[in-house]
Amino acid sequence: MKIIVTATFLGLTGLMLGGVSVQAQVEHQSYQWDNVTIVGGGFVSGILYHPAEKDLVYARTDIGGAYRWNPHNHHWIPLMDWIQRPDWNLYGVESIGLDPGDPKRLYLACGTYLGSFASNGAILRSTDQGRTFKRTDMPFKMGGNEDGRSIGERIAVDPNNGSHLLYGSRTDGLWRSGDYGATWNKVDGLSTEGVNNRIGVSFEVFDPSTGTKGKGSTTIYAAVASTRAGLVVSKDGGDTWQTVPGQPTGVYPHHGLMTPTGELVLTYSNGPGPNGVSNGAVWKFDTKQSLWIDITPVRPTASKGFGYAGLSNVPQQPNVLAVTTLDRWADGDDVFLTRDNGTAWTSLKSTAQMDSSGSPFLNWGQKAPKFGWWMGTVQIDPFQPSRILFGTGATIWGTDDATPGLSGKPTHWTVRAQGLEETAVIDLMSPPKGAHIYSALGDIGGFRHDNFKVAPREGMQSNPLFNNTDSVDFAELNPDVMVRVGRAGNGIRHGGFSTDGGKTWQPFESEPPANRGSGHVAISAEGRTIVWTPSRQRAYYSRDFGSTWTLCEGGPQELMVVADRVDPNLFFGFGHLGNEGSFYRSTNGGKSFEKVEVALPAGTAVLRTVPGMNGACWLAVSNHLFRFDGMKVGPEAPNALATTSLVSTFGFGKAAPGRNYPSIFLIGGVNGVEGAFRSDDEGKSWICITDAAHGFGTMDHIIGDPRIYGRVYIGMNGRGVLYGDPKH
Repeated sequence: MKIIVTATFLGLTGLMLGGVSVQAQVEHQSYQWDNVTIVGGGFVSGILYHPAEKDLVYARTDIGGAYRWNPHNHHWIPLMDWIQRPDWNLYGVESIGLDPGDPKRLYLACGTYLGSFASNGAILRSTDQGRTFKRTDMPFKMGGNEDGRSIGERIAVDPNNGSHLLYGSRTDGLWRSGDYGATWNKVDGLSTEGVNNRIGVSFEVFDPSTGTKGKGSTTIYAAVASTRAGLVVSKDGGDTWQTVPGQPTGVYPHHGLMTPTGELVLTYSNGPGPNGVSNGAVWKFDTKQSLWIDITPVRPTASKGFGYAGLSNVPQQPNVLAVTTLDRWADGDDVFLTRDNGTAWTSLKSTAQMDSSGSPFLNWGQKAPKFGWWMGTVQIDPFQPSRILFGTGATIWGTDDATPGLSGKPTHWTVRAQGLEETAVIDLMSPPKGAHIYSALGDIGGFRHDNFKVAPREGMQSNPLFNNTDSVDFAELNPDVMVRVGRAGNGIRHGGFSTDGGKTWQPFESEPPANRGSGHVAISAEGRTIVWTPSRQRAYYSRDFGSTWTLCEGGPQELMVVADRVDPNLFFGFGHLGNEGSFYRSTNGGKSFEKVEVALPAGTAVLRTVPGMNGACWLAVSNHLFRFDGMKVGPEAPNALATTSLVSTFGFGKAAPGRNYPSIFLIGGVNGVEGAFRSDDEGKSWICITDAAHGFGTMDHIIGDPRIYGRVYIGMNGRGVLYGDPKH
């Protein structure tokens, strides 16, 4: 069987129909946006209370931006949704800087990756607590999602002169600003020669006792990621630097703070974290007597190695300190609290009572949640010292009764990450019945979302319980039937199915031979046939819900397969043959696939079939969008519409009133504007639904709701699942 496809060119910047050029129109429509509530989900790498204003606290995340706490509704406010797609790399926040003398000022060091694919970092500065920002681009990259991302803070503001800032870079030494962060210059006096571990200058601490208000501090300490001599000091306001004598070796500083009594307290680890740390300590340095004192709560051992990371104190009570362990996998990470300046420490984990009801997925399928892991930050509320917050790899925990824990009484911990949505979305689906949205996520599996306003009460989808869910699908004509595949350990199956709309699941009884990973899955329109392409393998089909699998004939390795939404026997696929893309069709329920003769580019692709349309599908690949209608065998040639504009991904939603063809949602570029778009007329015109305040720079996935016209779901890489409705 040979199918010949002719192509008509459709561009998002211009349309060719029958040889007549029509300019595509781009309109704008305001949308109301909110998160589908999950609560947390990613690494909270830093938390900071402002020392002079009650309830003013910020949090930073490795890929999901920065947040400010709203004490009135007990939710975090995202501060960086205005970031547009070209600046996606800024979503990783490497450091927060606070001005002790001015609660209105906020500084963010932004840049996610150090790789060549990433842009240079930038310092964002605000005079209204993050409601608006000005930007200064820096001549180097930052690493909000690199190793050592909980180290810091890299930005320090002189408490005696708020215009004076320091920033410790990973790859280009120490930088200084004298105009509130508007401009920066490199400090030549601090050498990082030989420190090539991509951590660089970790943090700076001003000694306020060595200066006067308005004139600045003369003594400054800084940390360099060196296990030989990590702590340096300047006595002349940062012009020249010397190694501090007598300091610990074999480890380097992770956090540091200056107490009102002139003691510099430091946590140490022998690696940057959040993984790979096997040794660490806590020390204080009496700056008046140049005396080092080891105050480590619990020492690591050869069999139980770990380090120390998070650090906080109470300025009004200089003997009160809190620290966190890091990578203490054997016994679990802990928060240690002292009220006598480190002479004796109390484990808060030992008496902790954890309430995960605010985010039930934290139980990870067990009866109770862990206290925490990847604990790189801890903060004591300076206005309520019994209140402590700490960040983990998945959330923020908090207690209001830490002080009784010093006497061995229980401490009660609740989830304090409400409004902070940092999940990385891998796939989404919105069926015509049941819950309106199902998420497939990195690190925390995925969810059935029955109520957008609360975290799913049943926690992550289980049986099987995945770390990453990589692909989900439902049967269009029988949407109670669903399939999902993902990554898991400990012998857990890589796939499962549901016959009750995702309320309960069963693992596939078997898997394709030599399964190397989850890959991509599709299920036929009536729910009888599953086609699964595991990673780096060819496609297999099953007609008994995964009890047995048979190799699909034809098609290359890693053929991405989708099911027609009307014909149960019809599947389409996209793959690669050499440097070209290849399109495939199966008319026998996945038993065999045949290549369709049509020229396509190679690249990462998104292939979707059109709900309610027999044999209709669209393909996004290499910034092109192709449309295939009919796919009829014989002389009738279906249309193929292609675009050369920026097309990242797309999805379908409910048709507009008076129209029969589903609306199309797209992430990409139209007429030079990048964002999210909707078309109600099959791509002839496009409506931009994002704006200057809602750029959502890390948009990765988009689908519409088949039951609500205009409703769209956007999957973010670090800001969770968003849903939007047109404003009326």
